[in-house]
Parts: sequence; C-alpha cells; structure tokens
Amino acid sequence: MDAEIIAIGSEMLTPQRVDTNSLYLTAELNKLGIEVVTKSVIGDDRERLADAVRRAVARSGIVVLSGGLGPTEDDVTREAVALALGRKLVFNPEIAEALEQRFSRARRKMAEVNKRQAFVIEGATVLANDRGTAPGQWVEESGAVAMLLPGPPHELQAMFERQCVPRLARIVPKQAIRTICLRIAGMGESDLDTLIAPVYKKYQNPATTILAANGDLQVHLRARCATAAEADALLAEVAGPIELLLGDRVYSRNGDPLEVVTGTMLRKLHATVSVAESCTGGMLGERITSVPGSSEYFAGGFITYSNDLKIELLGVPPEILAEHGAVSEQTAEAMAVGARRRTNSTYALSITGVAGPDGGSEAKPVGTVYMGLAGAGGTEVRRRQFLGDRQRIRVFSTQMALDMLRRKLACRG
Repeated sequence: MDAEIIAIGSEMLTPQRVDTNSLYLTAELNKLGIEVVTKSVIGDDRERLADAVRRAVARSGIVVLSGGLGPTEDDVTREAVALALGRKLVFNPEIAEALEQRFSRARRKMAEVNKRQAFVIEGATVLANDRGTAPGQWVEESGAVAMLLPGPPHELQAMFERQCVPRLARIVPKQAIRTICLRIAGMGESDLDTLIAPVYKKYQNPATTILAANGDLQVHLRARCATAAEADALLAEVAGPIELLLGDRVYSRNGDPLEVVTGTMLRKLHATVSVAESCTGGMLGERITSVPGSSEYFAGGFITYSNDLKIELLGVPPEILAEHGAVSEQTAEAMAVGARRRTNSTYALSITGVAGPDGGSEAKPVGTVYMGLAGAGGTEVRRRQFLGDRQRIRVFSTQMALDMLRRKLACRG
C-alpha cells in the first residue's frame, strides 16, 4: 500500500512556515513498509481540499491529513473530507461534553465555536486527543483509509503513534523498506550517472535517486520487499556493482558526511589535523569541529586573510607572496607547512583562492582555489577552478580539502 500526505493550512504557503509533520509521518510510515508517493500542501480552501482528498483516496490506499481541525472558520478539513466522500457531518455530544470538561478543568468557559470540533464524518472512528482539543478521525472508504490528524506536532505524533500505527499494522501487508546512501566525491553528477546507469536501470526495485550539492554526490537506493532480509539482499545486489565501478570515490556507505568520515579515520589512526584558511574564512575548521568529539583530533586553525597574517602566524616567506601572490601553489604549500609546524599536528590542510565575486584576473579568475595538504611525507597541492557564486566556491573548496585528507588517511589505514 502506498500513502499520500496532505498538509492543510494557508500559513504553510507563506515563507514563514514549513510543513514538518510530513517528515515525521514519512519516517513512521516507512517503518511499516508503506511508501509515501505524494505530498501536498493545501490552503484553507474547502473546495480545493475536497478535490485533493477525492483524487488521493481514488489512487492511494492511505491518505494522511494534518491540520485544519481547530474550532475556527478557516479550519475546513472535516467539511472538505465529508464533501469529498459524499458523507454527512454528525454532531457528537460526547465530544462536546469532553471539550467542556477540559475547559472547565482549566477554569475557562468554552466558546460556542469550539463545538465545531465535535462534528464527526459519518461512519468515522474518533481518535481521542489527550494533548489538545481537536479529536482526530479515521475514515475508511472503498478499500482506502483517510486519517484526519491535528496540526500541532506534539498532538499529531502522539495520536499517530498510539492510535493510527496499531490500526495500520492490522491492515497493511507485511513489508520492509531498506535504504543505502552512498556518498561520492571527486567526480561530476553527469559522469557519475553515465558510469552507474547501466547497473541501476535494470531495476525498478530498488529505486535509485542521485542527488548533487556542492561537490557532494549521493546515490540513494531504496528497496521494498516482503521482509527486511529480502530488501537487504536486493540492495546488496545493486550496490555491490555500483561500488566496484566507483572505487575509492565512495567515501560513505551509511550517509555520513565527509567531516564525519575523516574524523573517524583520524581517531582510528590516532592522528591530528590543523587548518590554515584564507578564502574560506573558517568554514573548513567549522565543518571539522561540527562533529562531536572532534577535539580528539582537531589541533586548531588559522584564518589568515591578509598577507601580513600569513607571514606572522604561518611563517609564509614574504618572497613567496611577492613573487607568486597569495593565491598560488607556493602559498598554499607554505600555509599548510606552517600550520602543521605551529600546531605540531600530524596533518594540515590549507585553502587559498578567489571566491569572488570580485578579485579575479585573467591568470586567476574567480573560482581559482589552491588546496594544500602537509604531512610527514611531504606536501601536495591541488588547483581547482570552481564555478558558481561565492558560497558555492567556498563549500566546494572545503569538500575538496577534506577529500584530499580522506584519501591520504585511506592509504595509511
């Protein structure tokens, strides 16, 4: 059975609010082997919502609606679902009495408008809400089921976990969803797809998705089978040949980012790293130290934007800067060597470049970046020409530097 999620609320169609309930619901549905195939956000419009519900119920076995169950006129979910299914709304005096008692316990008088929450879709099962005033509803229609859940996350999550999950477990065929996330560095998205497409195109299950962002590529494989063992076996059948094709460009098999992977490798080797940054302004150090426990392997860093600080803090020879400039292979090498020497770290990474939007030249256009890696065996420097805006160039630079370190550590491991 597949599922659709409909979030209701005009506020979520503005820049100020985001639908986060669907993320929770997707994770919980996946645990039951249910694939979410469509998500949508509908404003507080009864006709539009009714149309969306009508189409969702016709094509999917499970429809989960969140929000729009409050007492005010713009809370239209009950009316819209009743309209979509051709059913009446029936006043439930027991719900009204429970609402009045709730307000009484809080020493408040219930407004007449709250009685709107006591209307139940004909034939629906009421889902009690012990964390708020809006009860949910479970409606079955032509082999499909629609769940009406409150919008506040703490109310929705409690109701779904306690009342919807047991009901779904009884009607959903036993299935398992398993995923693998391969993360790749050192190649472009089109090159990646060209290389691995002959493998994954043979399969509809597992489904394959390729994501790309700032030098970080991800291959998501998602299998749905009767059992977890079958899903795991299918994933291995597809992921194995893909990994062989990609070789050492795969840096993670569980979705961990590059800073986590390199940190784990440093810790295992009892090694340390320091950084010397110019154009990235501390971004590389921030990525490394974002990992809990990074104090075990991160010695420290230098942000040396000016030539004077490159000389004073890192010991970059003035003649190198005078002859080759701050953005050069020689300066990147001297920065890495200086950072390693000043911190006594096992390795040191350096980045210097032209992040833009100004400052480029014909010889060194915007996007020119040098990354250095110093270690006991010497220093290596790479030059790259990154495309994009300032932020993208800076992120690409940190990704490349971390990947240089990863490959160096892999040789030791």
